[in-house]
Amino acid sequence: MTDLYPAADQRELLRQAAAAHSAASRDVETFLRRLPDVPDPADITEYANLLTREEQARVDRQAAADAAGLQLPSIESE
Repeated sequence: MTDLYPAADQRELLRQAAAAHSAASRDVETFLRRLPDVPDPADITEYANLLTREEQARVDRQAAADAAGLQLPSIESE
């Protein structure tokens, strides 16, 4: 059986997913740098949205890594 995508394509998808995750992390950092001393409800909502975006980007990056053959063993004890 042949793969649907050559390995190089999987690596490019992984690079793109990693770039998206990095961008989402930078957006969180930018938000935190301008966060006022006393956050208002809009700040809390924005932070929640940024964290959700960052977590989804992390999940996407991990899925791309798995597809590219970079599965990692679990580090959690059973």
